[in-house]
Amino acid sequence: MRLCCANKPRSQRTYVEISSLDPLFDLTNRVVAMTGGLGRLGQAFAGCLLERGAKLAILDIANRKQALPEPFVEAETKGKCVVISCDVTDRASLERALVEIEDMWEAPHGLINNAAIDAPPDAPADENGPFETYPRASLDRVLDVNVTGVLQACQVFGGRMAELGRGSIVNVSSIYGLVAPDQRLYQHRREKGEVFFKPVGYSISKSALFNLTRYLATYWADKGVRVNTVTFGGVFDNQDSAFLKEYQARVPLGRMARADEYNGTIVYLLSDASAYMTGSNVIIDGGWTAW
Repeated sequence: MRLCCANKPRSQRTYVEISSLDPLFDLTNRVVAMTGGLGRLGQAFAGCLLERGAKLAILDIANRKQALPEPFVEAETKGKCVVISCDVTDRASLERALVEIEDMWEAPHGLINNAAIDAPPDAPADENGPFETYPRASLDRVLDVNVTGVLQACQVFGGRMAELGRGSIVNVSSIYGLVAPDQRLYQHRREKGEVFFKPVGYSISKSALFNLTRYLATYWADKGVRVNTVTFGGVFDNQDSAFLKEYQARVPLGRMARADEYNGTIVYLLSDASAYMTGSNVIIDGGWTAW
């Protein structure tokens, strides 16, 4: 029996010696590919999956191995984790990643489409300005990663899963794909003289994932590939105090999520616990969309 070190800080955990106590949620030796795996949420998902025995291929636009926490490096040396430089907007890059994964282990059992971009708070004024002047180039850039990138990853990895008759795909969406951004959250910036509105591109891109998920869930239903969406709320990351106050006031639970509070849903959707679930959207947002 393997021991769990969940009481330790995540940066100190050993991810290759943990397994699920419940066989329903067991991921031992299942190969999982995850795009955007070096981001804040990606690293949280990675640690959780490695704890449960998965073999994890972390795909990211930059192969930043040196930035990985030590336990990830340890998992890599033991053949449980690999970091692959991959651009989701380039289908050939995804195809090369699949070949590398199959050469190392086998075709993935799971795919997490986590890679995404948005306009940062300090983006140029025209990108965070009024809807009426939102640049076409900004929209194209966001859609290329957040929609086309997901579609292509599904084509490459999901297509291979369908050939083998098994697999689970998890598409990561956002509450701003389900409901409109609350522009009142940013009123404090406008009161300081800034011209700032949450841009439309991110919302368009994240809402597109809901029907991509439904399309693929029905398209591959007879091939044994399940496809679901997860819709997450905001994650605490030392945001501006004025923004944080406004955001938390609109959440029934009264706070933003911790990065690790979405892990359970990811494990559920990749495991046999969700064997009869496809074409669905799981919302985890502290109650944001309940009001």
